[in-house]
Amino acid sequence: METVAEAATAIDEGFEWMLVEIFGHRTHWGRGIEVERFGSKMLRIDVPEIEWSTPTEEKPAPEPLIKGWVTHFYGGAAIFSNTLTDERTVLIRNAPYGEPALYLAPPDRNGEQAEGIDPSQAAVDDDNDPEW
Repeated sequence: METVAEAATAIDEGFEWMLVEIFGHRTHWGRGIEVERFGSKMLRIDVPEIEWSTPTEEKPAPEPLIKGWVTHFYGGAAIFSNTLTDERTVLIRNAPYGEPALYLAPPDRNGEQAEGIDPSQAAVDDDNDPEW
């Protein structure tokens, strides 16, 4: 919870939620601000490290939680594009991938699972509907 409070405070300090494209090859979704470093103006972009919350009875859908930040600095000439967005979009775009869903073949028209049948061997009628 401290990290979330830190994020809210950071936005009040002049940070904006944004998507930044660097040289058109790298993209960062995070909170950004213009800072002066090494005698020149630079973009500081803080990218959140996200993990999903555990679903509970009160909140059945998992929520993205900030567990830390990774900071990048870029000079103005390196910035290809800068798009302002909102916090929720940034959190979702930086969230880790979930496990893939299992693929199950759909049942056939009669409600039976078509197991062990090679689809390439199925006869096709005039309506282009396979007949198993």
